[in-house]
Amino acid sequence: MTEISAQQVMSLRESTGVPMMACKKALEESGGDMEKAVEILRKQGAAKADMKSDRMTSQGAVAIFGKAIASVRCETDFVARSDDFLAFVASIAEAADKGGPDEAKKMFDAGKTDLFTKLGENMTFGDAKVVAGDVVGGYLHSNRKVGALVALTGGNEDVAKDIAMHATAMNPSVLSPDEVSAELVAKEKDIWTAQLKNEGKPDEIIAKVLIGKERKFREENALVKQVFVKDQEKTVEAYAKANGAEVKGFVRVGV
Repeated sequence: MTEISAQQVMSLRESTGVPMMACKKALEESGGDMEKAVEILRKQGAAKADMKSDRMTSQGAVAIFGKAIASVRCETDFVARSDDFLAFVASIAEAADKGGPDEAKKMFDAGKTDLFTKLGENMTFGDAKVVAGDVVGGYLHSNRKVGALVALTGGNEDVAKDIAMHATAMNPSVLSPDEVSAELVAKEKDIWTAQLKNEGKPDEIIAKVLIGKERKFREENALVKQVFVKDQEKTVEAYAKANGAEVKGFVRVGV
């Protein structure tokens, strides 16, 4: 039998994405011929990932681990709810918590082919985000399609989880009003101005109305200024303050 080196096995794995043992067996069967080994893998169906890579991944799942949240996409909701797929997504979130988004992507790349072969669906890396703070709490919606993490100074994990639930439901785009981009505000102002002119408002009135509209627009998109879903008498900022906390950051991921 032809002696197969570790380098040959690694090279075949890198080019096909197929597990190491399958690559080794294919190389042994082909007598060390790389092209023939690829053909063997394709005939066995082990290299199906390439043929599936152009299929739509409109489903998927989100997982939270520690201070990280991650998502992976797949083709069907049936697979998205399977134990194997959910365990894989959880491992991606854990990798993100330990080593950041880049490590999460490496974990996905290392494990996707085995899952391709087992579940028979195309899968793509969705997202991986990490939030830093003294206190971090997360909320994952029951359908595992969307979740959020919130970082606080002060307070506790329960307060952070409550605010993460709010962020999951209300989808704020920024933490505070001043973070809303000037470009986005300018586009909205153009729309508001046209609407007010169509209503026959004079320029001096339009200028005053725009000030109020901009403030409201910024606050509606900012987590801390949104009306808290669990207490309509408070903003998120006020809820956090009442519990001895200040919101320092958040991340939200969905599929």
